[in-house]
Amino acid sequence: MVIKVFLASSSGSTAIKKKQQDVVGFLEALKVDYTQLDIACNEENRMWMRQNVPEEKKPANGIPLPPQIFNENGYCGDYETFFDAKEDNMVYAFLGLPPPPGSKEAEQADEAHVVENGTHAEETNAEENPDDSIEVPVEERNGDAHGDEEQAADEEEEGEGGEEEEEEVAEGETADDEATEGETAGDEAPAKEDQAVEETDEVTEDTAQAEEEEEQEEEDLQSEEEEELRQLEEQDEQGSEEEEEAEVQEEEETE
Repeated sequence: MVIKVFLASSSGSTAIKKKQQDVVGFLEALKVDYTQLDIACNEENRMWMRQNVPEEKKPANGIPLPPQIFNENGYCGDYETFFDAKEDNMVYAFLGLPPPPGSKEAEQADEAHVVENGTHAEETNAEENPDDSIEVPVEERNGDAHGDEEQAADEEEEGEGGEEEEEEVAEGETADDEATEGETAGDEAPAKEDQAVEETDEVTEDTAQAEEEEEQEEEDLQSEEEEELRQLEEQDEQGSEEEEEAEVQEEEETE
């Protein structure tokens, strides 16, 4: 299986360049075999990438931007999904590759396998050792232990009378203490509720501000990427026109 990374070698967008470098650098660090396919200088690569990115994964304008990652003809994802997989130590699963032994991802997979099959292992042990699951009567296991238990029970009943009275007194004192604590807690509760409301309002305002800033950054990045893509298409069209003019000039000189 060959990992394919579609890139734009002549991209003027610093954001796209950084994303491409992050993907390539991480794959090289993991020693994953991959192939770089340039969409800036090869129209076939560009058309293949656009056609094979699933519709639900494309942006609103329908034009996916590099980097895009494939395993053979199977779509893996774009930079955002690759970054999420890297943060979760799930890059090999993202690429559709088995994790190497000793890696964090392999250890996580082993732990998940143990948890998933733990009950099954217990049942297997029970089947392999049927003698352990057979109950043996108490009298047979402990001999005369049952008789000793009856004698101890009679002695305990004699002392229960005095103990019950002490327990009743203790329970009465405990109830008084709990009532006093309940009154104190009732006075402190309103102050804590007011403080919690104020903290919640502050967190909500900070979250809203952070979301607005993030949305603005995404809009700026999308505009920059769309402009870069338009420039790439114009360069391709200009190159085609120059080739046609050169062919016409050669024909005229030949005549």
